[in-house]
Amino acid sequence: MEEIHQIIKKTRIEQDMTLKNLSEKTNLSISFLSQIERGSSSLAITSLKKIADAFSVPITYFFESVSNNTYVVKEEDRKPFKLEGSSVEYTRLNGNFSGRNLEPLLVKLAPGQIEKNQESIHPGEEFYYVLKGAVLFKVGGQEYFLREGETIHYPSEVPHTWENPLNEESIVLSVLTPVIF
Repeated sequence: MEEIHQIIKKTRIEQDMTLKNLSEKTNLSISFLSQIERGSSSLAITSLKKIADAFSVPITYFFESVSNNTYVVKEEDRKPFKLEGSSVEYTRLNGNFSGRNLEPLLVKLAPGQIEKNQESIHPGEEFYYVLKGAVLFKVGGQEYFLREGETIHYPSEVPHTWENPLNEESIVLSVLTPVIF
């Protein structure tokens, strides 16, 4: 397994980023980043999180082992989860392998559920396919009411939010970039 410092350097080069670029994105000094990449300096978890954010990868990216690849996810192995303070239910649908860029999720919105109280803006893309019910998306100041079988795809840098306006559960297939969970 590659050491974390090797993965950081390899990822920086793959993303065509200089140490100066990485320094500007993380507020970590160029000399410190150089020491990290050479493996001559230890790395606090807070610094690793800054580096992960600069690369648009989850912090777990640096700990994944190539030998732990999982491509198929059986229905019985899926475990729904909720984020703290939210009643939206998410279920991961992704395989698990190093370098994955997509975050496919099954999302269940309770009746009247608002996904976020305020508009969100972040790097990446979002794709949604309404499997059941309907969802009201607000993207870039426009409202889009989607019913079963309809889709929406937009850059995440555009202010957005979504909600279930119905009195019944709505279910969507969501595919996001970058990987967030």
